[in-house]
Amino acid sequence: MPNTYTQIHIQFVFAVKHRVALISQDWEERLLKYITGIFQSNNHKMIQINCMPDHIHILVGLRTHQSISSLIQNVKAESSKWINDQCFLKSKFSWQEGYGAFSYSKSDLPNVIRYIQNQKEHHKKENFLDEYTKFLKEFEIEYEDKYIFKEPE
Repeated sequence: MPNTYTQIHIQFVFAVKHRVALISQDWEERLLKYITGIFQSNNHKMIQINCMPDHIHILVGLRTHQSISSLIQNVKAESSKWINDQCFLKSKFSWQEGYGAFSYSKSDLPNVIRYIQNQKEHHKKENFLDEYTKFLKEFEIEYEDKYIFKEPE
């Protein structure tokens, strides 16, 4: 739409179904490149992406032509299909239902980028569930424990 100017930076966080550590170091770089391609093909700007075996962090410059929910639905569906088509796992891969979307100002970006880049170091000290609930509290997002990404059973 002409005369529309925006600057929207969103960090997305979502987990592997049942928080099982299925993302292997053997193919995680290929997955991150594939997901980057999905964002870029939808005309969003990838700023930083990184993952752990059980979850992923993605920081993007979001364009306004697509809703957050339809974008993440597309990313999760296409990346799940790709993982399954590549036969990386003996069982079917899927992402857990739901996601976190946290907005940042431009001045916050260097810290968020560093945070995402250092996920492997960060998670030596804090597990994903603690990290995620900390995000919800810091952003003052109301939530119910029963809908939070739970530890694997």
